[in-house]
Amino acid sequence: MDSPRPPLLLPLRHRVADTLAAVRRRVLRRRRLVAVVLVAGAVAASLHTLAPPPPASTGVRVAARDLPAGHVLEEGDLVDARVPPDVVPAGVVGDPAGRVLAAPLRAGEVVTDVRLVGADLAAGQPVGTVALPVRLSDAGQAALLTVGDRISLVATDPRAGTAEPVADDAQVLAVPDAAHAADGALPGRLVVLALDASDVYRVTSAAVASYVTYTWRPS
Repeated sequence: MDSPRPPLLLPLRHRVADTLAAVRRRVLRRRRLVAVVLVAGAVAASLHTLAPPPPASTGVRVAARDLPAGHVLEEGDLVDARVPPDVVPAGVVGDPAGRVLAAPLRAGEVVTDVRLVGADLAAGQPVGTVALPVRLSDAGQAALLTVGDRISLVATDPRAGTAEPVADDAQVLAVPDAAHAADGALPGRLVVLALDASDVYRVTSAAVASYVTYTWRPS
């Protein structure tokens, strides 16, 4: 016949059981916490994997503010910008500082070769067309011209009282700022015109020997 357990052993057994139960509960809570952390990490990793890559872009120089035709570009006139490759225009000029604007440039506009005074101004013109700098005799009249105007050139001889057309259809490509288009010793003002190559000799000869003016052609 079994002898009864001592009364003091019963509370000890209960305390041990309670302690083990508490340990199991803490272990289960920690396991749940670890599982939550692992799931959250997996979700974050999947979101990062599924996120689209940043869009491609190309670095260009753009105008920092509105700039007038004839302005000589300086570093402070330009800022770096990044744009999608498919909107980058043809003829981008990487370092346009020191060049003269042939036409106004809006803030944020990319600087391209056709915006600058130079040989590229004739790009896009009909075959047989050249870009020619012409000194008009009256600077005030030259200042009335804007890029895109179509004009006819006339050479006059005030002494003989004669006038002769020298170019029937010329397009204004640039009206450089007077401060940069002349050294002050020569009268008149330079403009850059697109005209037929066959007119070059008559126009250049008239610019040396005659008073060259213009008439606007109907648009």
